[in-house]
Amino acid sequence: MASPTPERKDTIRAHWKCLAACTLMSMCPFQYGVDFGIIGSLQAMEGFLKVFGYKDPASPTGWNISPGRQQLISSLMILGAFIASTAAGPIALLLSRKWSIWTAVGLCVIANVIMMTTDKIGGLYAGRLIIGLANGLFMTFAQLYLQECAPAKYRGLTISAFNTWTSIGTLVGTVIDNGTSTIKSKQAYIIPLGIVYVVPGILAIGMLFIPESPRWLLQMDREEAARKSLKWLRPFPELVDAELAEMKAAIDAEKHIAVNVEIIDIWRNPIDRRRTLLAVGAVSLQAASGAMYMISYGTYFFEMAKVGSPFMNACILTAVGVIIIIINSCIITKWGRRRVFLINGMIVCGFCQLIVAAVYTARPGTVSTGKVIVGISVVYIMGYNGMVASYAWLCGGEFPSQRLRSYTFGLAASIGFFGAWLATFTAPYFINPSALNWGPKYGYIWAPSCFIGALWAYFYLPEVKNRTFEEIDEMFMAKLPARKFRGYKCVGPAVFAIDEKNQTRVSVEEVVWTNPHVVAETMMHVE
Repeated sequence: MASPTPERKDTIRAHWKCLAACTLMSMCPFQYGVDFGIIGSLQAMEGFLKVFGYKDPASPTGWNISPGRQQLISSLMILGAFIASTAAGPIALLLSRKWSIWTAVGLCVIANVIMMTTDKIGGLYAGRLIIGLANGLFMTFAQLYLQECAPAKYRGLTISAFNTWTSIGTLVGTVIDNGTSTIKSKQAYIIPLGIVYVVPGILAIGMLFIPESPRWLLQMDREEAARKSLKWLRPFPELVDAELAEMKAAIDAEKHIAVNVEIIDIWRNPIDRRRTLLAVGAVSLQAASGAMYMISYGTYFFEMAKVGSPFMNACILTAVGVIIIIINSCIITKWGRRRVFLINGMIVCGFCQLIVAAVYTARPGTVSTGKVIVGISVVYIMGYNGMVASYAWLCGGEFPSQRLRSYTFGLAASIGFFGAWLATFTAPYFINPSALNWGPKYGYIWAPSCFIGALWAYFYLPEVKNRTFEEIDEMFMAKLPARKFRGYKCVGPAVFAIDEKNQTRVSVEEVVWTNPHVVAETMMHVE
């Protein structure tokens, strides 16, 4: 491929239009984060508990909420996200990336109107499920847009920005809850819910000025529209045709495998099956870290454990998460996924969970124990937000094949949401005083989960840092073991073949020596 002239350097400033579009789309998870920030604190808020809870003299606030309601309020949103992301493949055949986000905006508004106006628990449940559907679309299709539009070397940066907005949303929701927590009426939670309208409004207007994903347009056989989109996104028009040709060659080669894109294709041959399992495993590491119970029930958790000011502690944890993700944005293009996931991510989270549980077991309810729990929780959030959360979604979007990206990433996201839902749904049984009342001892369950996740990453997670999707295709086609991805040199244009009988790709050697049912094809790769 040609390179920019010396007078026109390929810098981050040159890509400002693409990065501006990606920044706008990266705001989508603000809704997901703000939901966790608001709902996690509402369940410890007297004004909310007066409407949806019951009096409990044993509770620090004099009010409590039943584990069943607590489960549904938190988990129905995640269930909705699971449903929406599961349907991402079929939705992508009907709606573009932008139209999927516009649909999410509409659902978000409807859900918030219901939650702000109802005083019935059934209405609150309905609103939670609908906003979950919206968040599933936000999280899935925004990341597909970022993965498909950003240049390879800035893909990690845009996904880091995506996670930054999640943490900013959580921080905003938590801080506003902290400010309204002293209000004893419904306004205590009505005011925080009002901020849910802000970012969808910005997105709805901002998307009018950015192009559609060129890869999605190519998948829909709209080549001229894809070329126009790519010219808007790239700073060097003279290089657009070459990049578009590479995209089209890879997509066309994949289309030879199946006439129609079907969800069964993600399991049909060993290469796509491996890519699907890797995407699912990478995204599932978020749930495996045990972060969901801290995020969903953080304020409630601190309150029931009698650890300082619960609202202030929740704000501190969330603010630390935002700072760490911003720092991570500066290094995400330099550090590999395997090392960050393994060393600085899951292992740190596992030891933090273990320490918190052990300290609380030894001396529950004391001031010194409370200080240790807050301190270790800060370290935990640093490890989770800066290392696990950022890279889980990034890997989940990098591994799928181009033809099956919507199906594979949708499945990975849905299983990730299911894991989050399971953790959120079961947490009240462990931490609620009216149930098992484990409190911080819940970490005994999640520490082994973190260590198992670290082992999986070590043995199975390939390194694809700063690789183009065409290079990633080539490496998976070569059937490399995970440890060899990092040092692999892509060979450029190569001849592959399609086994028409078994509908799989085979190497030239297999064509010559073992297989009579083949038709040669030329597939372009990136040097």
